[in-house]
Amino acid sequence: MSRAGRIVAGTLDRIREVLRPGMSTEDLDAEAERFIRSHDGAVPSFKGLYGFPKTLCTSVDEEIVHGIPSPKRVLTEGSIVSVDVGVQLEGLHADSATTLPVGQVAPDTERLLRVTQECLAAGIAQARVGNHVGDIGYAVQQVAESAGYGVVRELVGHGIGTRFHEEPQVPNYGAPKRGPRLLEGMTLAIEPMITVGSPVTRTLGDKWTVVTADGSLSAHFEHTIVITANGPRILTSA
Repeated sequence: MSRAGRIVAGTLDRIREVLRPGMSTEDLDAEAERFIRSHDGAVPSFKGLYGFPKTLCTSVDEEIVHGIPSPKRVLTEGSIVSVDVGVQLEGLHADSATTLPVGQVAPDTERLLRVTQECLAAGIAQARVGNHVGDIGYAVQQVAESAGYGVVRELVGHGIGTRFHEEPQVPNYGAPKRGPRLLEGMTLAIEPMITVGSPVTRTLGDKWTVVTADGSLSAHFEHTIVITANGPRILTSA
């Protein structure tokens, strides 16, 4: 999983390098698939998962998750795009997401990205032996709501390993010491999805893309981690 995670991190680094206004989300997807398959034995986790047609999820502005890359979706200056990617290597998965600015973005948008990263860091810090899933969600929720943002409820993080989605579910809200106890060796995908406005969502007609119901901006950051006796270890960092 650590090896898969390094490929995931490299994929997101590559997307960060090439991203610019005027590109389509299909351009990003093609670059990501090329990069992943350049590593012996690595394949995109998303492609074909539950029928999803692409390597990346690319979710722009008010889109929270599961946006389908398209040559018709051209990125414009000032937008943000959540890039979510998974890699399978030797039967094991890793999963990560980042939300990237397209060119220069407004200060309020920069703040959303910064706070959502802080939410992820706070959640990861609670992924320790003896804590509970609720400790992760509570930490994320406190950071987001203290900044005046909404926390999406309908979508959650998850266990990950031989299957892409495993138990336990990892909500981004909750109460301390509630939910399953965290054990050494657990591997989790922790992924705050934070909104400027209401956290209420709806799904578009493509049956995949989830957006904010009020059209407000949303950001999404994610890492795959393993819980060790010495604390959480991030598997999807470069």
